[in-house]
Amino acid sequence: MAEELLLTASDKKGRYEEVLPQLVSVLEGETDRTANLANTAAILKEAFDFFWVGFYEVKSREGEAPQLVLAPFQGPLACTRIHYGRGVCGTAWAERRTLVVPDVDRFPGHIACSSLSRSEIVVPVFHPGTGEVVAVLDIDSRELSTFDETDRHYLEILSSHLSHLWA
Repeated sequence: MAEELLLTASDKKGRYEEVLPQLVSVLEGETDRTANLANTAAILKEAFDFFWVGFYEVKSREGEAPQLVLAPFQGPLACTRIHYGRGVCGTAWAERRTLVVPDVDRFPGHIACSSLSRSEIVVPVFHPGTGEVVAVLDIDSRELSTFDETDRHYLEILSSHLSHLWA
């Protein structure tokens, strides 16, 4: 396992191309989901200096509908539970697709866990066998319009690498 990141690229695409192989190397051979999600959040936060990086897992309590429940993250205090179809995370879960939100204040029903968050990307993680959404990767920025198709592309690749954690 790498103990520190090698970060030399100054552009976003180059940074993702540096980070993804290092991240895959960190995940390789480790089967503990919590450890892998924690390291993934830490690596993305360090590499890109995002405001908040974390995961929400789909979980059910007896007698209740499934919800997204806070999992490993890096950043300030976060919302603990998010309902299906609510906010950016719940909508990405319901629609089974990545959502890039340039201005969270313009997203209908946005859940403001922090008023400092200005833009967001949420990437579903799919179970490798069933294809069901098992988690979402949520990343927030303090700046408007931080995320674009480059982020979507590389974070969806990362999501596919993480899916084995639910096999």
